[in-house]
Amino acid sequence: MQPRIDFRTAAPDAYQAVFALESYVRQSGVDKDLLHLIKLRASYLNGCAYCVDMHGRDALKDGHTQQWVNMIAVWDESPLFSEKERAVLAWTDALTFIAQSRAPDKDFDAMRRFFDEAEITRISVAVATINVWNRLVVSSRSLHPIEHATAA
Repeated sequence: MQPRIDFRTAAPDAYQAVFALESYVRQSGVDKDLLHLIKLRASYLNGCAYCVDMHGRDALKDGHTQQWVNMIAVWDESPLFSEKERAVLAWTDALTFIAQSRAPDKDFDAMRRFFDEAEITRISVAVATINVWNRLVVSSRSLHPIEHATAA
């Protein structure tokens, strides 16, 4: 796979606008562990290897286990996550696939069990933001760093 463009330098103003949104998300008060869930889950769903690699590393640095990072891909089949985390993961799935899911009431109701309207809005912005990053990175074919190249 070859990179197509470097979106950071191709349109620095667009990059800065998305980065400003990312800065908001980081300072929004959404729990850091929930942000890890959101960023990894959406990146798995969107097939964004660059973001999976980056956010997986971030989660490990913040003390999460490799199992925790791995199980986000199959969260609905694992007892590892709390009901609150499961609500956020389901909401992330629903918003990432919003054209198909239409953000169903069952997922919104699960969110309301744990979060107020402001928190749901901030979490929704976090989901939207990682989806923007994923779309930029996947469409530009940005490559993740490779630690150890191994023969297949």
